[in-house]
Amino acid sequence: MLHQQTPLFLDHVLSARVQKTVQLKMECFQPSGSFKIRGIGRLCLQKYQEGTKGFLSSSGGNAGLAVAYSGKMLAVPTTIVVPSTTPEHVCERMRVLDARVLRYGDVWDESDQYARQYASKHSLSYIHPFDDPVIWSGHASLIQEVKKQSPKPDLIMCSVGGGGLLCGIMEGLYEQNWSDVKVIAVETFGASSLHASVQAGELVSIPAITSIAKSLGARQVSRKALDWAQKHPIHCVQVSDAQALEGCFALANRFRILVEPACGASYAALSTSFPMLQQAERILLIVCGGCGVDLELFREWKTMLHPAGEGPRPVNMVKK
Repeated sequence: MLHQQTPLFLDHVLSARVQKTVQLKMECFQPSGSFKIRGIGRLCLQKYQEGTKGFLSSSGGNAGLAVAYSGKMLAVPTTIVVPSTTPEHVCERMRVLDARVLRYGDVWDESDQYARQYASKHSLSYIHPFDDPVIWSGHASLIQEVKKQSPKPDLIMCSVGGGGLLCGIMEGLYEQNWSDVKVIAVETFGASSLHASVQAGELVSIPAITSIAKSLGARQVSRKALDWAQKHPIHCVQVSDAQALEGCFALANRFRILVEPACGASYAALSTSFPMLQQAERILLIVCGGCGVDLELFREWKTMLHPAGEGPRPVNMVKK
């Protein structure tokens, strides 16, 4: 097992304000910086036990770092293909873990296509960032832990990019006989591929990722994520980039942690008037974390957000 059990925090301030019990599952404290190590670590361990020659993945950040960490811990050579938009400080974190970093393409989709070809040519084990049943089963361990730490929540809130975390949460809920727990899937405007697919009733690709929340930057969610959204009470909520950043600042001020906008988005959505939120008495928020943030970037976001002096825009809420 390459991941760690993470703490479950009670947010006393927000709980008092909304008159509900709000708990935070602190996946930001995983050794790779995000929940990704749960599922990706399980898949890498499986490939290692099968005798792999090396790992290869495509990622602009969190998934790549989880693969790099797994490779370091298992002493397996690792290559990560990243798009041109991946910050150098994120690439350097992968290199510190002895991963080879290749830049290819301007968006993740292009990097992923190249990574698949490269893995096949060099007989390496391709590790998908989110779309693999083994990854989902690894992420399901999050719900197993929560069941040991706390009573059952009425509602779970999580951010959605490619849908790997959502699929793991759903698998965990059904494994633990918590299938009556409702779920809110949070995305930002400009990175809402699940919302687009739910609205269309079929798997679709959004034209481009225009949100600052690059970790949510999958133009198409996994088929399994859409299947779950059509089977279970999963409701899509979108927030603005500004709201996502405010969520990051709130988490920093309250819990002294730095997270990406992809994670701040879910925290921001807690302050909305969405009916499902109002009806719930016990809410669990997955603080998914993120490696693509540091103090310098945090200061840039702060400067970018506050000079305009604008309050948060209304949240667009889409019910399945």
